[in-house]
Amino acid sequence: MKTGLKYTIFKTKWGFFGLLAAESGLLRTTLPMSSSRTAKKYLLVGTSEPAREDKKLYPELLKSITDYYKGAYVDFNKLFLSIVYPRFSSFGRKVLKVCKGIPPGKTITYSQLAKKAGFPRGGRAAGSVLAKNPLPLIIPCHRVIRADGKIGNFSAPGGGKMKKKMLEHEKGIGYRI
Repeated sequence: MKTGLKYTIFKTKWGFFGLLAAESGLLRTTLPMSSSRTAKKYLLVGTSEPAREDKKLYPELLKSITDYYKGAYVDFNKLFLSIVYPRFSSFGRKVLKVCKGIPPGKTITYSQLAKKAGFPRGGRAAGSVLAKNPLPLIIPCHRVIRADGKIGNFSAPGGGKMKKKMLEHEKGIGYRI
């Protein structure tokens, strides 16, 4: 049972980013948006209980995200984060956990992701899980591409253009893609 939802919206070089958490851990993030109001609306959509603003929510993560968008090399796997995967099957949780482990500067295909999660024929299904990724950037679904090397779909605001921009950003700050 979720209790005590907290959120924070903060400004990055690319726009306003949001974090939503419960007592048990991080629930959702937004990618940068044009206004804090839009980020808050997107972040809180579908929540079943009120959330209160907490400017001190995950300060190390907030700094890392801000640094990432300034062009710093950041490996979010090195941060200790308790992540909550509500509404995901065991397959979905495995896909998200494997995706979270994709190192900065690397890309893999949907099929490779599914295979690493233990489902060698689950490439399309893995893509469907990523379309519902509640933690973009932290779970770097932008690093998963099509088998033909094309970017593929991206369900986060900004779509494929945002995915391409994020990959180019990582390439430009020394990640080896």
